Amino acid sequence: MARQAINTTGAATVGPYSHAVEAGDLVFLSGQTPIDPSTGRLVVGDIAAQTDQCLRNLFAVLEAVGLSSDDVVNVQVYLTRMEDFDDMNAAYARHFTAPYPARTTIGCATLPMGARVEIGLIARRVRLADGP
Repeated sequence: MARQAINTTGAATVGPYSHAVEAGDLVFLSGQTPIDPSTGRLVVGDIAAQTDQCLRNLFAVLEAVGLSSDDVVNVQVYLTRMEDFDDMNAAYARHFTAPYPARTTIGCATLPMGARVEIGLIARRVRLADGP
């Protein structure tokens, strides 16, 4: 099955990529930095504000394909400062409910535009409770 690209005005891109690609029942969302899509600039604020913006951007993409945070099965978080982990984690927890998606958090040297966090995710079109 060929990949189907998804783009929406509710998220930003800073390169030649799609906001998401649908492959079968999986939707792979490109990493989002904390860019306000209405201004094209990073949000001003701490790691919690940046985490919130990343997730707002990602959830806008999910909404564009008829999905929600409940459909997320995997999250990848990239932090330029691992000392931000606890505050990122608290902000992240406000956006998801149990059972939480699987998640990996990776420390990295830099991110585009000086962002302190980037978040990507994978969602599944068929809920896990609905079948294999």
